[in-house]
Amino acid sequence: MSRPPYEDAAPPERPAPLGDAPSDGPPDDVLAADGPPAGAVSVTAADTPVAAPPPAGTGGTAGSEPSGDLSPVGRLAATVERLRREVRAAQAEAEGRALVELAKGVLVERLGCGPAAAARHLTELAEQAGVTPLELAVDVINQSAQDRLSEVTLGFLDTVAGRARAAEDAEAAVRLRTAESGALAAQDTQAVADSLLQHALGPLGAVAVAIWAAGPDGSLTLAGSAGFAPGESARWHYVPPDVATVARRGLTERTGHWVESLARTSLPSIGRHLFPDGGRVALPAGTGGRVHGVLEIVWPAPLVPQPPQVVRQMEALAELCAHTLETSRPPQASERPPGPLPDATELMDLAEGLHDPALVLVPHLDSTGGLADFRIQHVNSRFLDPAGRPRAVVNGALLLEAYPMAAGESELFQRVERVYATGEPFRARRMGLTALVDEVALAATADISISRHGSCVLLIWRIEDETARLASLLQNAQRLGRIGGFEENLLTGEITWNGQMFALYGRPESSPPVPLERLAAHAHPDDAVTIGRFLRTLLHHRRPASAAFRLQRPDGVTRHMRVVAEPVLDTDDRPVALRGAYQDISSQHWTEVALAATRDQLAHTEQQAHERNRLTLQLQHAIMPPAHNTPLEVPGLQVAVRYRPAEEEQLVGGDWYDAVRLPSGLVMLCVGDVAGHGIEAATSMVVLRNALRGLAVTGAGPGQLLSWLNMVAHHLTGAVTATAVCGLYDPARGTLRWARAGHLPPVLVNGEAAVPLPLVKGLLLGAVPETRYEEGELDLAAGDTLLMYTDGLIERRDRSVEESLSHLLSTARTVPPTLDQQLDRLLVHSRSDTDDDTCIVGIRVGPRTSDDGEPRDEESRAGESLHA
Repeated sequence: MSRPPYEDAAPPERPAPLGDAPSDGPPDDVLAADGPPAGAVSVTAADTPVAAPPPAGTGGTAGSEPSGDLSPVGRLAATVERLRREVRAAQAEAEGRALVELAKGVLVERLGCGPAAAARHLTELAEQAGVTPLELAVDVINQSAQDRLSEVTLGFLDTVAGRARAAEDAEAAVRLRTAESGALAAQDTQAVADSLLQHALGPLGAVAVAIWAAGPDGSLTLAGSAGFAPGESARWHYVPPDVATVARRGLTERTGHWVESLARTSLPSIGRHLFPDGGRVALPAGTGGRVHGVLEIVWPAPLVPQPPQVVRQMEALAELCAHTLETSRPPQASERPPGPLPDATELMDLAEGLHDPALVLVPHLDSTGGLADFRIQHVNSRFLDPAGRPRAVVNGALLLEAYPMAAGESELFQRVERVYATGEPFRARRMGLTALVDEVALAATADISISRHGSCVLLIWRIEDETARLASLLQNAQRLGRIGGFEENLLTGEITWNGQMFALYGRPESSPPVPLERLAAHAHPDDAVTIGRFLRTLLHHRRPASAAFRLQRPDGVTRHMRVVAEPVLDTDDRPVALRGAYQDISSQHWTEVALAATRDQLAHTEQQAHERNRLTLQLQHAIMPPAHNTPLEVPGLQVAVRYRPAEEEQLVGGDWYDAVRLPSGLVMLCVGDVAGHGIEAATSMVVLRNALRGLAVTGAGPGQLLSWLNMVAHHLTGAVTATAVCGLYDPARGTLRWARAGHLPPVLVNGEAAVPLPLVKGLLLGAVPETRYEEGELDLAAGDTLLMYTDGLIERRDRSVEESLSHLLSTARTVPPTLDQQLDRLLVHSRSDTDDDTCIVGIRVGPRTSDDGEPRDEESRAGESLHA
């Protein structure tokens, strides 16, 4: 045999199991004692692993008695250690003898000789090959068995083909067969774990091994372990279902779970605190498609990638564990011994007691022992095939033959395979199933339940009944809509009500239903005519009819109801039955009553608002002079005004203007805006406008006039606030004195230039009881135009006042021939979006005349200036 790759270097020493004393190999005198039995091949110390000799100073050789200078306790410990070594040596010798005896049996069968002759042949062949009888025995077994261990051994040997065969090359096969022999001869899983670690995994560098048994509920029980302290094994005796561990990952992943270092994962595992940086491998232990547990292998250091040969060796060892777990029961967490798992007969009896369709499935294995399919062992009497086939056609067939679409999108076969492998049950609601009938895919929806019982799988499905589902939807719709259905047989007098009908009538379900002919007796007397018309249409005219009435229930509650019914006619057009529905429309009725009252109140409110706005407009039109009529005529001066009301009547505001010639010959020009809208703003505007006219005849200047008007606004109008600008123009001198109360400044248009007048200080009207207003003075030349306006001309919600004023100035630079055209142009190009009132007062200065009516020479305009 050729040398395995890992045997090129010195084999790693396996550390002693935690909690145990260091173990020495069996001494020569123990292995040689009594010699081989008659007719057998002797197994020497070279056939089994030999550990290092005991350390110096332990009191002699392994086979000697304790030294006389040791204390009684030391002597006892040394004796126990010696006996332990002897037991281990005896175990190793027994395992080697078992392999030799198995090889002798192979030679007896192939050569047709007796046991003694087979032993001689084995000895002679070993001497000729230069190997030990144990190594030759393993080679004979591998060539004869051709099993998983043989494949693993050949894989090792293939990787070193072409090199010289050394004694170390055969040790891989010896270790695997020795581990197999120890596992098969072991009485429990604990002995299997010890054998795997000692003979197969220890030389690979592993320091501990744990064998987990998978429970039907998905739990894990520690069936055997080696290399861990007894306290650690007891602490990890049982892992509940759904607890994520390294072993559970190995149970759920088909190829196993490989962890390079536990420090890089948060998964807990047995012995984590002992080997925090070590690598882990958790391989599923399964045979025949069923996973019985997990083999978890522990390394002390981070795990490097393993060659495929080592991986296959570990998988073969996991399969060995599966055979042991299948034939032995792991210790239970509970002290009560578990009951026997039900067999197929008991499961079939259980399936017959179910009210849902159920199938009992048993695994169907291929020639290699792998799971190929499931055979339908039994279908219960409630079975309903989605394709409509009888039970006899499905019973006894393979699952994939009867339902080939089970391996499709629904993954039903994969679910069954998974449950059989792990024992974890599967539940699903409204799972889609597809069956092939004459190569036509028929889809159905069902609730699925899959569970493993012993070596069988119970598959239960409940095909969703569309009729029952629709009936449930109808019942909920009737309950939510407060609708009850009825049917009356006119020939037999039988009346059928659903449960909602009794609730609508307020009657117990044990009471007899009320026929339609007696409906008037349960209704309000005022609805008798309506019910009579309904019955005549239904019974005599034989047409569907409906009626609304008030139902008087036995509990004294009156409900508003609507009944809809139709006659069922026979072939001679005679009514044989009546069917229909009642609906409680009380909520709808009272909602309609409330809506009608609300509509009446809204109509009344709208009428009042319309009347209020009409009076406001009449008041405003009565006070404001016509905009297109020239308000006054002054020699050498054009005066024009414009008023644009709000587009919506409810936004009628308090904008006002005035242009009047005073007894002193001066012309008063003013615009103002009262805060707010409606009749209150309009009446306040009337007060301020008339007050300013009356105060102007006193001959006071514009600043004084606004001071008095502020008192009027504060004390005589209910503390309203307003803005205003007032100016007094002297036609003889061509000068304008003006003042403002929080209003926008007038705009002067001179040729192609348009600029606002410099601001003068002035608080808005009505804000404080008394205040003073500054005045400004301006000389106007022939052709100059002055514009006063309210904010309705320029105000926008999305622009600042400065931006809006800039647009007004650019528009005002264009001077049409007449003043009226200029004011109309300003209104047309206005970008205001506030729907507010707008007032504009404009004056344009013409050539001044002398007292005799002749035009006077214009003064030089170079000295004209604006005076604040």
